[in-house]
Amino acid sequence: MAQDDSGLTETEITSVTTFKGKLLEVRQDRVRLPGGGESLREYVIHPGAVVVLALLDNGKLLFERQFRYPLRRVFLELPAGKIDPGEDIRETARRELLEETGYAANDWRHLGVMHPCIGYSNERIEIFLARNLTRIGPPQLDANEFLEVLELSPAEARQAVWDGRITDAKTISALYWLDR
Repeated sequence: MAQDDSGLTETEITSVTTFKGKLLEVRQDRVRLPGGGESLREYVIHPGAVVVLALLDNGKLLFERQFRYPLRRVFLELPAGKIDPGEDIRETARRELLEETGYAANDWRHLGVMHPCIGYSNERIEIFLARNLTRIGPPQLDANEFLEVLELSPAEARQAVWDGRITDAKTISALYWLDR
């Protein structure tokens, strides 16, 4: 049964880019509200990303510890990365897994998508499961990228969510998909 969203939908009147950087763009739009009034909406344009549940033959998942500057601390998270312009999302997942962990996978499955910041960004993160992994070599990190790779069982990862060691939204969402 189709839903009628017309009573909820806002319509763009004007749109202005207030900042454009290498990764992000910030826009301020004037919108017409469903009731006829107007309002301002500020939001971030993001190119999208992937996150990979890389399942090893021993039943463990590959994780990374990486410093994230905006919160100025190290986070425990699944391998992930930005989609390059024109890049197929499966290629992004393959590239990021190899670059960040040194592993390649023979079996790939797209599980779903999550939107981490719906109130202020159009970012989407495509969730992949990678199995039948082969270690190709050491990680091939970008010059400005520093991380540690480690293995956790799904049970250890869930416990890390419950005790606050994993707070990253993409990682928590992807772990939820693992049970499916």
